[in-house]
Amino acid sequence: MSTTDTGGPPETSETIWERAHESTEFRELRSRLRRFVFPMTAVFLLWYLLYVLLADYAHGFMSTKVLGNINVGLIFGLLQFVSTFVITGLYVRYANRKLDPVAEKIREDIEKGAVKEHE
Repeated sequence: MSTTDTGGPPETSETIWERAHESTEFRELRSRLRRFVFPMTAVFLLWYLLYVLLADYAHGFMSTKVLGNINVGLIFGLLQFVSTFVITGLYVRYANRKLDPVAEKIREDIEKGAVKEHE
């Protein structure tokens, strides 16, 4: 028996997860994730919708030649790919700064709890 044993029934992985899920840190992690994901998703979907609407209803504008055979529609289409890579980069930077430290703390807390259970 360990010195940390409380005399109660041993914790199962389910109760450890429930405790972690209800923790302040987990709620903060979920909140931080949503603060990034929801607005960024809305911005990207609006940007994509703008592209689709312009392609469908603004033929003259989208077919405007910019350089040689390159027109505004082609540039907007290629910018869809660029925006995807930019959003990915922003998410990685955000996750490294704001999400990963909290997730690491939660993981360490869970592992410490699991170690105490097996001592």
